[in-house]
Amino acid sequence: MNVFSPETTIRKLIEKIRYHEYRYYVLDDPEISDKTYDDLLTELKKLEEEFPLFRYSDSPTYRVGGLPLDKFEKITHTSPMMSLANGYDKADLFAFDERICRELGIEHGHLEYVVEVKFDGLSIELVYENGLLISGATRGDGQTGENVTQNIRTIRSIPLRLSGENGFPSRLAVRGEVIIKKNDFLALNKERSDSGEPLFANPRNAAAGSLRQLNPAITASRKLDAYFYGCGNLNELGIQKHHLWLDLLQKMGFKVFTEWKICHGPEEILFFYQEMLEKRSRLPFEIDGLVIKVNEIRLQNQLGVISKSPRWALAYKFPSEEARTRVIKIISQVGRTGAVTPVAELEAVDIGGVTVKRATLHNYEEVSRKDIREGDEVFIRRAGDVIPEVVKVLTQFRKENTAPALPPEKCPSCRSPLMKIEGEVTLRCESIYCEAQLAERICHFVSKDAMNIQSLGDAFVEQLVEIKCLSSVADLFKLTKEDLFKLPRMGDKLAEKLISAIESSKQTTLPRFIYSLGIRFVGKKTAEILSQTYSSIDALAGASQEELEAIHEIGPRIASSIIAFFRDQKNLHLIRDMLKDGVDPRPVRVHSGTHQPLGGKTFVFTGTLSSLSREEASEEVKKRGGEILGSVSKKLHFLVCGSDPGSKLDKARSLGITILDENEFLQLLKKG
Repeated sequence: MNVFSPETTIRKLIEKIRYHEYRYYVLDDPEISDKTYDDLLTELKKLEEEFPLFRYSDSPTYRVGGLPLDKFEKITHTSPMMSLANGYDKADLFAFDERICRELGIEHGHLEYVVEVKFDGLSIELVYENGLLISGATRGDGQTGENVTQNIRTIRSIPLRLSGENGFPSRLAVRGEVIIKKNDFLALNKERSDSGEPLFANPRNAAAGSLRQLNPAITASRKLDAYFYGCGNLNELGIQKHHLWLDLLQKMGFKVFTEWKICHGPEEILFFYQEMLEKRSRLPFEIDGLVIKVNEIRLQNQLGVISKSPRWALAYKFPSEEARTRVIKIISQVGRTGAVTPVAELEAVDIGGVTVKRATLHNYEEVSRKDIREGDEVFIRRAGDVIPEVVKVLTQFRKENTAPALPPEKCPSCRSPLMKIEGEVTLRCESIYCEAQLAERICHFVSKDAMNIQSLGDAFVEQLVEIKCLSSVADLFKLTKEDLFKLPRMGDKLAEKLISAIESSKQTTLPRFIYSLGIRFVGKKTAEILSQTYSSIDALAGASQEELEAIHEIGPRIASSIIAFFRDQKNLHLIRDMLKDGVDPRPVRVHSGTHQPLGGKTFVFTGTLSSLSREEASEEVKKRGGEILGSVSKKLHFLVCGSDPGSKLDKARSLGITILDENEFLQLLKKG
């Protein structure tokens, strides 16, 4: 059985969220929907509440967004630009209202809300001094943003000087959204298509990409617009209600979308929600929901904030847009990790300004459950406005004698038998020779924690696969300098360096070699556990299901995956080929039983060690029975401190943890 580790689970979740924040906020190239991101964050919050000891200072729940780009100067916001908690259905809306009323002691239906549309653009803050625009910044990480003042000035709907009969504050920070209207977005994409440039995925990405241009002339050509709704220093202005702020914004010359409404309770909000949902497609710009705010500023301050979100506001999201089309064909697609996914090829249809020709069917169990067949009329939805999926089959229009879509028995790429792990729904190709996943497998094989072939990065691997110099990981050990010279800009010194790195990697450890094979569910820790039981790769290949399951932390799923991998004769041939070419995976000596010199002791590293890498130091600790932790806590025994230590040192001191310098650490290892 796999033992649940809250520390490991939380750390992995933090890294996953951080990666997707980077894709979304820095690269403007998200890989997941907003809903999926929200679900990840919700999962993290729940785990941190249940296990507060493992709520780390770098957790995304401590901050409000991702990292700002380095292309512009940084500007610190007047106050944090917080994101909003999301609601997706009536239950979320009523729960929000119930919580607010309970905390304020107000009877249901008597609390006043301001409800506005939620723009789908790029958030900004503008600062005015004595009525003149002095700076404009993107949201960035919520604390600091990118200085885009010159680009902001090119947007004609933004006033450079404030107006107003009753004057204006000496210093004012206003917040709003930069957008591009639907027609302007379509025209921009047509221009880019005509000139051979890549198209923007949606108006939000077009607005973000246009505002983040280093050349203001490009921004000026993009027909950007901006609407305003918030303030960074509202408490200093003496305004008592949010709707009065919206009125003041208009009087000062800002563009405000006037279709907002004051509502009392969720019942009135739902009427307005339905009204705006019906108007959504007719609006000149994209909106993805409503924003609900407690109207009275005094009550907003009383409610305060939690984590990254104000307690007094909710983003009530609209459902994803849908369209009707026809399934032309159902094909099987092999991903870079071996997952085989059914995909529907569709008659082209427009959803939210995007032409959709394909939709994911997720897995063949889902295809069977929904009974999706070639030729069917279907409704599709862009899940999270990103990934199209089939949500409904109109079976009443189905033609007679259509056949159900059956899962393939062999990989559509390499024709190897497909397998499905018990408890999973996804079909997988586990063949090391599968061309569709070859580059990904080789990149894993050469990575730092696997065979650690330095300098051979992903780009080199992909190029070598493309020119047919690599058809398996074993081909790495047959590469010659002449092969490498086929790559663009490959010089003699670099080729020599790569060949030398490949040769050096042959002397490796058994845990690294097991991990490098990319066996499903076998990560670094599992590889180490297996290497402690089996002294060679041949011994592991001959293990039975029962023997594997008898090992602590090796459950039926991992055991089944290992058995399936070594049952494939192609995999065994590949391993023998590498061993024949000189790859020598050596078992790692581990002190056993009560004689482990560091048995039961836990270590964390901070700073840089001069005599060995952190990975090497960790391996030396593990050899002696010690355990490496991810963070400083009361359960830690030793903090090993190198040069330029981080914040872990201060925390360790505050907890009274034993701190070792590099020399003391090396002496401790010698004793073992």
